[in-house]
This record gives sequence, structure tokens and C-alpha cells, in this order.
Amino acid sequence: MQIGFIGLGSMGKGMALNLVRAGYDVRAWNRSNLSPDAIPGVTLLESAAEAFQTDAVFTMLSDDPAIREVILDAGLLRGARPGLTHVVTSTISVAFARELAALHQVAGIGYVSAPVLGRPNVAASGQLNILAAGSAEAIAAVEPILVPLSKKVWRLGEDPARANIAKLACNMMIAMAIEAMAEAVVLTEGVGLDRADFFELILETLFSGRPYESYSAQIIDRSFEPGFKARLALKDMRLATEAGNDMGRTLPMLEAVRERLAEAVVEGLGEKDWSVMAEIAVRKEETSVPSELRAENTQ
Repeated sequence: MQIGFIGLGSMGKGMALNLVRAGYDVRAWNRSNLSPDAIPGVTLLESAAEAFQTDAVFTMLSDDPAIREVILDAGLLRGARPGLTHVVTSTISVAFARELAALHQVAGIGYVSAPVLGRPNVAASGQLNILAAGSAEAIAAVEPILVPLSKKVWRLGEDPARANIAKLACNMMIAMAIEAMAEAVVLTEGVGLDRADFFELILETLFSGRPYESYSAQIIDRSFEPGFKARLALKDMRLATEAGNDMGRTLPMLEAVRERLAEAVVEGLGEKDWSVMAEIAVRKEETSVPSELRAENTQ
């Protein structure tokens, strides 16, 4: 079985390699040039259009405009191989997911929204959680291909937009968890409690799970090498805000974390991991409190 893959960045590369290890013939295209030995076992294509001549094609591009440029503006749906199913694993807007679903239906090819939960190391280990939504026929066509990539495939119904809104909600909650940890550090360090000691307390009592474990470690070490870049997280918070506005919903915590991420990007930290928003929170509070009060609180 031939599988096309578009987008061999930090996430896509690991996914494509896992498909190769599972025995699939993977044919991939990337917007920037890669050397033939950069991703062993994967056939590099000259154009994205060639990826749409396979049995199924994955797209892992950064955002709506990138997908629109590479797929829609180039007319790839019109020239796609009959019977192909297109799996979009990118985090995109709800409105664009619905547009894509309609355009694929007109073109007569399958479409599955399948955004993923997991950082690049999780993608490389084949342990992603895949949020899949689309017609039962389209999902059945690609579900065996999703197995080598995932810890679990979560089937969320026939409306592709369900998967996209679920992914945005997940990322929103992670951002809120990072903000909660940041504000807890502001409070506890205000009386001289070491952040490592505080996080040991919360991880062994009130909170556990991957987001708290992973991001508390980065906040302790002040190490923000990117797993998920702050500028992309800001994009997701904007998409979540747009979705909420379209539904007439008010989401004040979302507004708070979106503003925090925007501050990080404005300060030139957009390429850092999104947990850098914690550093912004701590720094902002440190500079707003007079030094004599800080000294008094730590005595």
C-alpha cells in the first residue's frame, strides 16, 4: 500500500518513519528541501501533487494558510487518485475543517480530520493519541494505517469539525494548566518556597498526568527548548477564541492564556516551547513588586 505524506517537520518526520517501519511504501513531499538520506526508507517526491496519487495521503502542515496554499490553491483535490482518502493531522480552524470536508465531497475523495495529541518524541515513538472524525467509510479506510502511529485512535463521529474542536479544547486546557502552574510559582516563590519543592508536592498529591509532569519540569529548569512552539500555541488559542465567538460562548480563561502567549511572542520568544509563558508570568510579577516587599516576603 502506498501512502503519501505532506509535511516532514518535527511531527511529520516521526510519523512517516513509523509508517515505513510498519511496512508501508511511504512517498513524501516537504515544502523545504530535504536530502535523500534525511528520512531513510521514505521516497521523496518532486511535488505535493504526486502524494495525491497514492492510496491515502497524510497532511501535517502548520496552519490553515499552509494547507490552503499547498493543497487547495494548487488544485490537488481535482487531480487526486480516485478512491484516495486524505487525512489532515494538522491543528486547523473549525471553519476550515468544514470547508475542507465540503471540497473533498465535491471532489469525490475521502476526508478525515485527525489532529493528534503528543509532542515530537511521542510521534517518534508511535504513541500519539489521534482524534479522528469523518465518514465511517473514510475512517475505516485509514484506521489500520493510524495504528502504527498511535497509542489510541479516538473516533469522534462523522462531522470532521468535532475532531478539530476537541484538539483546540485540549490545547486550551494544557495552556491553562501551564498558566495555573505559573501563577502558583508566583505565589509560592513570593514567600521563598522553591518551585521544585512545590511541584514535588502537587505531583504527589493534587495533580498528576503528562502535562503537569512535563511542563512543571521545564518551569523548574527554566528550559524551554521547543516541543510545541509558543507562536503555534498562540495560533491555536486564536482558533479556539474564534470557535467560541462563533458559538456565542464566553471563555475568560482562554482569553487570559491567549494574552500570555501573545506577550511571549511579542518578546521574541515565539520559537521557544509554549511553557515559556510561565517565565513571562513570573518575570512580570517580579518586576511589578517593589524589591523591599519581595525581601520582606522571603524573610
